[in-house]
Amino acid sequence: MLFLIKLGEIALKRGNRGYFEKKLMQNIKRRLRGDTRRGEMQKGRFYVEVSEDAVVRADAVLSSTFGVVAFAPTIAVGKTYEKIKTAALQVCGDFLAQAGSKTFKVAARRSDKSFAMDSYQIAQKLGDDIRYTHPRLSVDVHSPDLTVHVEVRDRVYIYGNEKRGLGGLPVGTAEKGVLLLSGGIDSPVAAFLMARRGLRQDAVYFHTYPFTSQEAEEKAEAIAGILAPSFNGINLFSVPFTDIASRIREKAPPAEMTLLMRACMMSTAAKIAERQEALCLVTGESLSQVASQTVQSMRFTGGRAELPVFRPLVGMGKEEIINLARRIGTYETSILPFEDCCTVFAPKKPLIRPDLERMNRSYHRLEIGASVDAAVEQSKRTWFGPST
Repeated sequence: MLFLIKLGEIALKRGNRGYFEKKLMQNIKRRLRGDTRRGEMQKGRFYVEVSEDAVVRADAVLSSTFGVVAFAPTIAVGKTYEKIKTAALQVCGDFLAQAGSKTFKVAARRSDKSFAMDSYQIAQKLGDDIRYTHPRLSVDVHSPDLTVHVEVRDRVYIYGNEKRGLGGLPVGTAEKGVLLLSGGIDSPVAAFLMARRGLRQDAVYFHTYPFTSQEAEEKAEAIAGILAPSFNGINLFSVPFTDIASRIREKAPPAEMTLLMRACMMSTAAKIAERQEALCLVTGESLSQVASQTVQSMRFTGGRAELPVFRPLVGMGKEEIINLARRIGTYETSILPFEDCCTVFAPKKPLIRPDLERMNRSYHRLEIGASVDAAVEQSKRTWFGPST
């Protein structure tokens, strides 16, 4: 089975396009794990041939690989009209076998100008032949149920309706970052958006057993497993955070507890990022969603990491984030009723507009550096591979 793969933004990369194309092909082949018979690149297109028993798996891989805009099973034939007609009729027959009586149109594109018929002539003649052979199909050029695509290139590629991919850029083209994974709705969505821009990611989860349950940690692991296929795999670092949280609760005013915990998380994640040779942190913060996500709060907590902190959700509302979480398949897991440490230790009246100097003094009074280093050393790493 041959799959035609369409590229979007990659095609605009000009001199760097080859790098992005190569990375995308590597990502696809890695996930198919030897099922690829042949792969080749042409301008704006990839063609990947897989064994017959890998078709369903290839469909799953292509629909969840960043950089793929659209794809379709494709028939490749020589450049004669009769061969084009035979393939197009097969596409229509396969469609009718599943869909019954429907509408269609032909979309032809002739890149090879040496071919005798132009795009309009191909579409017109092929449309007539399809109507004659499959009378249950009627023409609808505006909203057809089936579009028969014909692309005249080195060969002629004929395929039916496309399936949409994730778009964006191939994972790995924008270096690597570390995600602060809370187990809630927001952080997996933030990770997804950064992966769509090509960022590889490891994740850090802060576990405060027995204040939070083992099920809360398992929920974070489940989310990492959902993200792993599209991310080319992901390391999840489970950080024992109980000692740090307890120290903050003992030494800090209640109103400052959440901000100080977030600051310690940033510092810990930055140290793990350094070990992983990551160049940034990623959080699911959305401006003014909660007290720790005001401008003043994020200024303080983000200042505990020397690395840049990316917040792709910062301008999004909760409803938008929830819709994305549903789309990427993390929502149902994220809403499982197992609280994370930020929820458990949240004060009744947290600071909303904290004074930066005051919070820096409070942080230094904790003398938390040794505890942060110990938490990094004791963190547990679990690898979730890039399977389908």
